[in-house]
Amino acid sequence: MYITEVVLHSDRYPTERYYPFNVPTLRKTSHLVLDKPVVFFVGENGSGKSTLLEAITHKCGIHMWCKPKRHISHDNPYETLLARYIDVTWANGHVPGSLFRAETFRDLADFLDDVALCDPGRLKYHGGHILNTLSHGEGILSYFGGRYHIKGIYLLDEPEAALSPASQIEFLRLLGRLEAEGQAQFIIATHSPILLAHPGAQIYSFDTPQIEQVDYEDTMHYRLYKQFLTDRRPFLHDEHSDD
Repeated sequence: MYITEVVLHSDRYPTERYYPFNVPTLRKTSHLVLDKPVVFFVGENGSGKSTLLEAITHKCGIHMWCKPKRHISHDNPYETLLARYIDVTWANGHVPGSLFRAETFRDLADFLDDVALCDPGRLKYHGGHILNTLSHGEGILSYFGGRYHIKGIYLLDEPEAALSPASQIEFLRLLGRLEAEGQAQFIIATHSPILLAHPGAQIYSFDTPQIEQVDYEDTMHYRLYKQFLTDRRPFLHDEHSDD
């Protein structure tokens, strides 16, 4: 374990009106204890899980691979400031790490491939492949399989976005092997009940007034998928239909 606690200083927030300081879960939660090598953040869109994940990334001094934003009409001066109002507790000193986001992986893969063409030895750090010769999902798994064997803390934002169900299960197997090696800690924001099934993972739900630790079967995502797969008919009925 590298990070053991995240503290949110909501009493110091500079505004109550603007994102991210107006997100209810981030206002009502004081701290999170991290006591497992694999921690999941789960919750509905807009619940704050990716926002907190990015703030932790900033606080850990991890570089975030981002595209420049073009919608300056929606500029929010508070958008990236949450990291100033949280603290992280390191167990035994700082370690390196990375943030993965499926939406920016193609651009990152282009960069990694260019570096590998100049220095083929770098291929071992992303699975031994030129990433963009693979499908999006295959490239992601190859990157995971190479990168995450290195000692560090790894934050992932919805890694399932480009992974088929079978690939998600493959990623679960990889997580199990990496956890057994004892070199990596993972904090993962996800909507996937497949990933949430990782044995022994710590799960924090953002679907409650404040962020709470929950069991797998108590997550809204598990319950919704189970209900849908048991009887999908109520979900397919148009609630606005007169029939």
